[in-house]
Amino acid sequence: MGRVARMLKGGLRGGWLITALLYVNAPVIIVILVSFSSSSVFDLPVHGLSLRWYAALARSETFSGPLLTSLKLASVATALSLFLGGLCAIGLWRSRFRGRDFLIGLALSPMMLPGVVIGISLLFYLRAAGIDNAFTSLVIAHVVITIPYMIRISLSGLALFDIGLMDAARTLGCSPSAAIWKVLVPNVAPSLISASVFSFLTSMDNYSLALFLGDVYTVTLPIEIINVLSVGADPIVAAVSTILLVGTLGAFLTTERLIGLQRIAGG
Repeated sequence: MGRVARMLKGGLRGGWLITALLYVNAPVIIVILVSFSSSSVFDLPVHGLSLRWYAALARSETFSGPLLTSLKLASVATALSLFLGGLCAIGLWRSRFRGRDFLIGLALSPMMLPGVVIGISLLFYLRAAGIDNAFTSLVIAHVVITIPYMIRISLSGLALFDIGLMDAARTLGCSPSAAIWKVLVPNVAPSLISASVFSFLTSMDNYSLALFLGDVYTVTLPIEIINVLSVGADPIVAAVSTILLVGTLGAFLTTERLIGLQRIAGG
């Protein structure tokens, strides 16, 4: 009797878990199904599978410009974040001083601030500083929101590095800069790659900053998606969303493979 009760309890627990997972992931599942639908509208259940919306996306001039803008913006922001955030992470890792933890928290604070707050603040600040170019403003803003990811993940990777290797390189005649480039960087490259992937996807997916800092000539992909949906439900948007979902999943799997998500979350 006790065995039956345990089996029943385990079955109920598994059922609740499956129900919760389906409830949480239902929007994602619906978007993926619609992207492969042959119907011209958001029609569920799907009556036929097709790649017509992915083909339409490849031919679409509506999304090509914003996609190129987002790719260019994300690439520039990621490169700058990699350089600035990497140097900042190395400095924080090597230093031990009073207030270091506070400084790390301050560097990571943009991750906890609402995007609307950051967007409005940077709008007033950049315009007061005389920076009116929309793309330049967006690059600065995206560096602000991607640097915390770069610092956080880089610090997680640096925690695994044996500082004795740097000392050995210095003993063998390497300069401090040469020791960093020839010893440190190759060893923490997986962390830098993971941080770059997260930063790139964060930049690609952001819409709140583009909402405040963009203009009619600098339209990013998320803003264009909102513009299209404001007119009507277009299944091409589902295809775009599915591609972004696959990219995000790939980023998580890559990071888990290279450094481990638990280490990033736990420090």
